[in-house]
Amino acid sequence: MLSASSALLAGLLAASNVTTVLTIHDPHIIESSGLVRSVRHPTLLWTHNDGGSTAEIYGINPKGRTVAQITLRGINPYDPEAISRGKDSKGRPALFLGDIGDNGERRKNVSVFRVTEPKSLGRQTITPTWFRFKYPDGPHDAEALLIDPRDGRLWIATKSLSVGGLYVAPRKLVTESHGINKLHRVADVPALTTDATFLPNGKFVLRTYTSGFLYDAPGKLREELTLPIQPQAESVAYDGKRLLLGSEGPNSKILAVPLPASALGKSTTTPSPSASPTSRPFSFVGDSFGVEAIERALIAMVAASMLVFIVARLRRDR
Repeated sequence: MLSASSALLAGLLAASNVTTVLTIHDPHIIESSGLVRSVRHPTLLWTHNDGGSTAEIYGINPKGRTVAQITLRGINPYDPEAISRGKDSKGRPALFLGDIGDNGERRKNVSVFRVTEPKSLGRQTITPTWFRFKYPDGPHDAEALLIDPRDGRLWIATKSLSVGGLYVAPRKLVTESHGINKLHRVADVPALTTDATFLPNGKFVLRTYTSGFLYDAPGKLREELTLPIQPQAESVAYDGKRLLLGSEGPNSKILAVPLPASALGKSTTTPSPSASPTSRPFSFVGDSFGVEAIERALIAMVAASMLVFIVARLRRDR
């Protein structure tokens, strides 16, 4: 079990390499749950709120201002938790909004909405392409959506108090009006996975509330990454040279941390769609991993609470 001192030391070491990229100033964005860098507008970051009665994606400029807003026409979302980027049916840059949250684990299927990334900024309403997905082993809560940059394959990583699962979608998707896409489980993922992002070489990073995990391929962990403590660590993205980290809350900050040299090599392994839905062909680690992740999360929350208390006392004593 990690000691409080070792956890705080890890946080301090991570903080030495942290850069604040921007602060989100929009008062309507108080639960930024997903993050991705724009393809058409390289200095722009796309994000979205967790929940709400409408599905909306916001474009944030380097000063933290909202300069674009996409409303998905006709969509009353259940629980949007993630956003990723890929391509549409014509090969144009596209955004994928993952309505994949399910805290009560009772949804029969989950949804992902695809919109072509607009060439112009500002407010606009777009009719999305709607895809439905079903897990092979019952409902799951999830907050991590990935699009493989090599072949456009869609993946979902579930969120669990113990070991979660990495699920891959069929290579060819059918839209909501034509049926439901069946997911296949191909690997385990860490407990409390809140987001994920691909690197161009096919490697990917999963993040939890307290750590990051760099993978060469599903189930092939390269190394654990020390990440800075955030109030509610919800998102991770790649901007071409470093990881971007987001958090929920008003005026939330987007942080940047460098990637290790091991992230730059090539990765050619892809998941096997023929893997049995009930099997776990790529064992992640031992059963103690889920407990360790929970311990880390609890320690981080205690440390954050102590920091808030100390700051409040200092302000009151002035």
